[in-house]
Amino acid sequence: MGSNPTSSANFGFHLFPIVSKRPIFQALRLDRRFHAFPIMPADTRQKGGMRAGIGKRESGYFGKAMLTDAQIKKAKPAEKAYRLVDGNGLHLFVTPSGGKLWRYRYKVEGVEKLLTLGKYPLVSLQDARAARDTAKSHQRAGKDPGVVKKIQKLTGGRSGKATFEELAREWHALQKPRWVERHADDVLNSLERDVFPHLGDLIPAEITPATVLGVLRMTENREAKETARRLRQRISAVFVYGIASGRADHDPAAIVTKAMAPLKKGKQPAVIDLEGVQGMLRQTEGVPAYGVTKLAVRLLALTAVRPGTLATTPWSEFNDLDEKEPIWRVPAERMKVKLEHKNDEARDHLVPLSRQAVEVIAAVRSITGKGPFVFPNARHAHKPMSENAMGYLLNRAGYHSKHVPHGFRSSFSTIMNERFPADRAIIDFMLAHVPKDKVETAYNRALYLQRRIALAQEWADLLMKEAPPAVDLLKGPVKILKRR
Repeated sequence: MGSNPTSSANFGFHLFPIVSKRPIFQALRLDRRFHAFPIMPADTRQKGGMRAGIGKRESGYFGKAMLTDAQIKKAKPAEKAYRLVDGNGLHLFVTPSGGKLWRYRYKVEGVEKLLTLGKYPLVSLQDARAARDTAKSHQRAGKDPGVVKKIQKLTGGRSGKATFEELAREWHALQKPRWVERHADDVLNSLERDVFPHLGDLIPAEITPATVLGVLRMTENREAKETARRLRQRISAVFVYGIASGRADHDPAAIVTKAMAPLKKGKQPAVIDLEGVQGMLRQTEGVPAYGVTKLAVRLLALTAVRPGTLATTPWSEFNDLDEKEPIWRVPAERMKVKLEHKNDEARDHLVPLSRQAVEVIAAVRSITGKGPFVFPNARHAHKPMSENAMGYLLNRAGYHSKHVPHGFRSSFSTIMNERFPADRAIIDFMLAHVPKDKVETAYNRALYLQRRIALAQEWADLLMKEAPPAVDLLKGPVKILKRR
């Protein structure tokens, strides 16, 4: 074999630089079977004929790294951009302005491509080699590293190893702006209470349909079947979000519906005959209990508003009531309306107050009038009453599964529609049911107001026949609250 210093047989052992006649650059020529070394600036020449980018062992193409941090730091900008090769497709691209970029050269179906891995020194030599190895692993898996990088950029670089709780909180934050605050809190609280303790630390791939069903069974077993079904919907929504963002492959909650405990559909239990409602109120008001809670139940029956609306009523809504025609104005933000209508005053709900309702308000004002809420929490006056307090009172009076606080709306609707069938639309309006007729989509809060005032008084007269004065409910036996 000849003594040509650039032959493949001598590669790695007898490499001799060939300095070009140009004053700035020098070049190194190699056997055609190997990639050419980069053009190197003349001022990078080191003692003994070595140059930056070419170590003492010129064997980068045989799997050994050619660059060191010291060599990279010494690399100076030149008139034209140049490369410092590290090996296995990795090189440092030095720009005329002094920038240093890590790039990986590879081929896909015979087409050469370049993948930028980051800037030096933000991306160290060690990190660049790790990124190159990752890119090579993508190639071995049949993927284009450049395409993988684009996908990661589109998905925000989120990790495919996110836990279910991380995904759920992301999903909740995304949905929160389109929900009312109370519903948003309810969704997150239900996940924190019933789901995260069991699924929170798992990644989506580890969660199976059987796992999801096991979590839902625990909720069903405490006689909360409807809650379990809502949880399933929320878990499923989280998985759909995970699939869309590239961090889940399937939705195990989608197929467990038919395996869940059957749910009896129907309206909430309610007493819907007049004598039955009258008897229920007498019995409920005779149970030893906090007088303010009894007054809340009476006012709920008289107004037929939603329990949550009544329980959170501030005194400001009952101040300055008209003496002749007292109207309770419930702001739209406290009503069950779409989020976009929450700040629309035209959507405020007007509730005509009967004489008996005004009497209840006067009675409760003597007890809670100095606080922020008409019906405060029995233990924490700065907080509103829980609507469950009214439900517990009905249960203790013997109406468990027979009548719930929300049931007074059904009582009012059924009894009044039977007596005044021609006023069906007005009765619906009194219940804050939005008319479905497209002609009436422009909501008019004062619609039928005079007739509503008359019907509210008619209902109160029927309901309160032979009932004791409201103030008497504050004198009866009181249930003693246990200290916690």
